[in-house]
Amino acid sequence: MRDLDRILSVLSEARRRLVRIAVVLGPLFGFLVTFRLQPVLVRVGPLSLPLAYPVPNLFDNVTAQVFRALAAWTLPPGVVLINFHVGDSVVAQLEIGAILTVILGMPWIVHEVGAFLLPALRHNERELLARVGIPATLLFATGTLLGLLFLTPLTFRLLFEYVAALGLAPVLGVQDFVSFVLLYSLAFGIVFELPVFVYTLTRLGLVKASAWRKHWRAAVLGALFFGMIVTPDNSGITMLLIALPMIGLYLGGAWSAQRWERSRARAAAGG
Repeated sequence: MRDLDRILSVLSEARRRLVRIAVVLGPLFGFLVTFRLQPVLVRVGPLSLPLAYPVPNLFDNVTAQVFRALAAWTLPPGVVLINFHVGDSVVAQLEIGAILTVILGMPWIVHEVGAFLLPALRHNERELLARVGIPATLLFATGTLLGLLFLTPLTFRLLFEYVAALGLAPVLGVQDFVSFVLLYSLAFGIVFELPVFVYTLTRLGLVKASAWRKHWRAAVLGALFFGMIVTPDNSGITMLLIALPMIGLYLGGAWSAQRWERSRARAAAGG
């Protein structure tokens, strides 16, 4: 009964944390799909500051504004987006709204997840979590931005070069466009977490640094497989653009883990 009570207590705490997350993320998602941001210039002395204020609009909402900005930034000139099915535009707005909600609400999600896990962690694990938390967040943001601002437009340009070479019309479905941009950009964010993952497992004593070096071939195959799974097209180009940085980041994480092990060994020898 004592074990059962402990399990029920953990489940109750998890439910409470999930409810707290939903209480914040639910209204945020509702705002994104029911309001638009109206730009306005506010003059402060000689300066004009670009600001925005929310205006209720169920159709031309924040997600629609983000969609148009993504299309203008990532697609080559002349590419036409087509709404193949009646509900594609609705699904596209909901997907963008969900992703934006998670991104904007990530600090609150991390806070609640950390508060849930913290009592179960040992002192050294808490210190490690605090040490890698900021680098992990920065790496995820860096990878996502690189994917969105540079690699996604580059990939579209390469793919539509093949379309032009065959003399085909440069058209793209709305749903395919949104899925490609979101999955591809977030995949780079996840890939950039790899060095932190490798380093953390070594710091916790779960995987030795020599194991990362020993199994680098498996890591290369895993990177190619991950690139094949997360990219929404079957050209192979996008798979390589995901896999190659992932292999480099894996090697960087293995180097960091090895460096930490050596510094720890030197400190133990000196002590």
